[in-house]
Amino acid sequence: MAEQIKDLLAKIQQEGVKVAEDNARAIEQQARHKADEIIKRARKDAEKIIAEGRSEASRMEQSTQASLKQAGRDLVLSLKKEINAMLDKLIASSVNETLSSGELLKIITTLIKNYKGKDKENIIISFKKEGLKKLEKGLLAALGKTAKKGVNLRAEDNIRGGFIISYDSGKSHFDFTDKALSEYIGTSLKPKLKEILQ
Repeated sequence: MAEQIKDLLAKIQQEGVKVAEDNARAIEQQARHKADEIIKRARKDAEKIIAEGRSEASRMEQSTQASLKQAGRDLVLSLKKEINAMLDKLIASSVNETLSSGELLKIITTLIKNYKGKDKENIIISFKKEGLKKLEKGLLAALGKTAKKGVNLRAEDNIRGGFIISYDSGKSHFDFTDKALSEYIGTSLKPKLKEILQ
């Protein structure tokens, strides 16, 4: 009987160990299966995060390139605007230098002497106030009799430089003011400047 109890105990022990080993294997398999699932999910999540990161990086790169292109266009437009403003200033400065009192006398004298109209009695020449007295003496001396026949000199507040001349008592006129000459010269030069800047 002791032998039977020993055998029974040995059998129970073997079966218990076998059950424990089977349970351990089942637990290990479940743990491996869960670990595999976790690893698969982690890989999927990592791939998703990497794909989203690449997509976001691509969007940011495109946005940055678009911003750089826009900034480049803005810079070019700003530069063109600045160059045009500099050209306007340069033209205005050159016109004002050219329209000195001596040059104005030569131009006006030539215009009046070469006028082919019926009479020279309806000529009106308008200047800026500050320059009128200075030019009046020189012009009257240069024109002589013609000036005495009816060339009228006027001062105008809106003229900063140059002059306006009318051969028909002011019904029509030719504008030789610094502003008009600057605009005319600018109109001629700006298309050429635009070509250069392209």
